[in-house]
Amino acid sequence: MLKTTLQRLSRGLRTESSPGHLQLPLPPTLPASLGCDAVGIPAEHGFRLMARLPRKGCIFADAEWWWWIVPAGSDLDLTWPSPARYVAGTNVPATHPRLIHWPEDPTPYTPPIPFYLMVCQLTGTAPSWEPDGTAGTVPARRG
Repeated sequence: MLKTTLQRLSRGLRTESSPGHLQLPLPPTLPASLGCDAVGIPAEHGFRLMARLPRKGCIFADAEWWWWIVPAGSDLDLTWPSPARYVAGTNVPATHPRLIHWPEDPTPYTPPIPFYLMVCQLTGTAPSWEPDGTAGTVPARRG
């Protein structure tokens, strides 16, 4: 736990863009008191995940990726399965992302646990809350 806390603190607040990255413009009317991170999902899976989640926060999309806003630290003690991309902060590798979903709740967040479970199901990865953040692949069913 101390290791993940130190990792979280060492990330700091990142607001500047790096080459090939853009800052997602969160709506100023939605308070982000928990800080924000982003989880990228390939665009081909975006509508499926959006349709199945009961609550959704801000979602940004470009031609290749959909970016879901989650509370900062939603990666502590777990690893988001590939092809998902977890980004600390909202400085993401994207080209022309636009806000495609405005949440009904007064916060910008997608609840991370249901979202994580849906991503695991989509990728065939067993959810894992191990202290080292390792996740395993679900064995193929026979039959």
